[in-house]
Amino acid sequence: MLRTLTIRDMLLIDRLELDFQLGLNVLTGETGAGKSILLDCLGFVLGWRGRADLTRTGAALGEVVAVFDLFPGHPAQAVLEEAGFEAGEELILRRTVTADGRKSAWVNDRRVTGDALRALSDALVELHGQHDDRGLLNPRGHRALLDVYAGSSDLLAAARTAWAGVSAARRAEAEAQARLAAAGAEEEFLRHAVAELDKLDPQPGEDAALDARRRLMQGAARIRDDIAKAHQALSEQGAEGLMGDAVRWLEGASDRAEGRLEAPLAALSRALVELGEAQSGVERCLEALEFDPLELERAEERLFAIRALARKYGVLPDDLGGHADQLRGRLAALDGGARNLAALAATVVEAEARHRSAADALSALRRSAAVRLDVAMAGELAPLKMERAVFSTDVSASDPGPDGQDAVAFTVATNPGAPAGALNRIASGGELSRFLLALKVCLTTGTPGLTLIFDEIDRGVGGATADAVGRRLRALASGAQVLVVTHSPQVAALGAHHWRVEKRVVAEVTTSTVVALDSGARIDEVARMISGDRITDAARAAARELLGV
Repeated sequence: MLRTLTIRDMLLIDRLELDFQLGLNVLTGETGAGKSILLDCLGFVLGWRGRADLTRTGAALGEVVAVFDLFPGHPAQAVLEEAGFEAGEELILRRTVTADGRKSAWVNDRRVTGDALRALSDALVELHGQHDDRGLLNPRGHRALLDVYAGSSDLLAAARTAWAGVSAARRAEAEAQARLAAAGAEEEFLRHAVAELDKLDPQPGEDAALDARRRLMQGAARIRDDIAKAHQALSEQGAEGLMGDAVRWLEGASDRAEGRLEAPLAALSRALVELGEAQSGVERCLEALEFDPLELERAEERLFAIRALARKYGVLPDDLGGHADQLRGRLAALDGGARNLAALAATVVEAEARHRSAADALSALRRSAAVRLDVAMAGELAPLKMERAVFSTDVSASDPGPDGQDAVAFTVATNPGAPAGALNRIASGGELSRFLLALKVCLTTGTPGLTLIFDEIDRGVGGATADAVGRRLRALASGAQVLVVTHSPQVAALGAHHWRVEKRVVAEVTTSTVVALDSGARIDEVARMISGDRITDAARAAARELLGV
């Protein structure tokens, strides 16, 4: 509920503070007094787009503050929580505009953008009038309005969940088709590459091993002659033979040397052991250096082939085996792609069937609710002197989507036998006002905490019809807060709270203000609305009768 509205230095308003109440609040005043200015200021603080020149002439800054009371579970609290605000029972909106048009906005003293303010205001206030293209006259919102009337939140959630499944299944199928198409374009390359890699079959570490063996064989010819000479020098024809002779000679003389040769003989024995180990090592080296010249050629050919493939596929030689596995996997995916696509297509069909089932249930509920809404509208139009008009809620098939498979449009026929059409194309100004009022009464029944603004919704009607409009507004206000800008005395007389918008000129400065009317002032205001500038006793009597005082 809108509790207070404070305006400073906006348009023709100097300083103004209004305290609104639950029920039907009416605002009246002469044409040009500034009723539209009041709505412009309220729209400004709610973030609605409007006129740019809002700051009062001579003022540096204009400001509007709106304070709302929120009942527990109010839709605005969910919006606040989603935006990271603490959702309490009081909400303060403040917005300013400088003389050069720069705007700033706050929610509970926290800076916000205009878009965030508009998202919040949609849960706080609804404005309805003959030029209302944000709500009831916008066909794009008719399905959502019918869903609220039908109470279809559970079925709608089920349809949206099912549609998410359809979207995911279709996306998986499309991605698989794209992968298959890409793989198909490179099939020839894949088959050639896999065959080439499989034929060579490079192993991890093979490049380093071949390179080491190649270098060894390349250097073997250069060092083998020296090693062979060294082997000859260590053999029986060389050092081994000489040391053997020395041992025999010393052993023959040892008996006569009185033990002096025992240490040399022991050293020679050890030396012969070491010499034998040296000979074995040299022999093993000679054996390792023995190679077939064709082996060197084969090693070089394989080493060069491995390195050429590594350059060709842009990987390290040791990674060729893993790269082959990747290519082989892509080829297997290509070979099994048709089977996979068939499975994915079946998944899409199953998901679409689940969505169709959920959408069918939602469609049935909508069609049932449409019949109930048409009956309710007929009951509302009769008191508004439109008993011959026909309101129809058309539910037709549309492309499946997250909200089901229905298109919803509200149509009217104002005269029997006349073709039905969109609300804003068929109805005249006065008829349109009454259609909107009746529709709003039907759609908001049982919905607490609403703040509804009707801008001259009674334009073009009078007498008994205006009285019927006022009574429907009062009925609507029984469970909500309703603000009505009206020129109809019948509507004004039915308000629970009454304000008059006045224009004043002081020291050649024009300002607009709003005055709360007591019972006596209210009689004069309704009388003015009946008779015009000159209030007669008859007009006052008529006003008292309308007011029931």
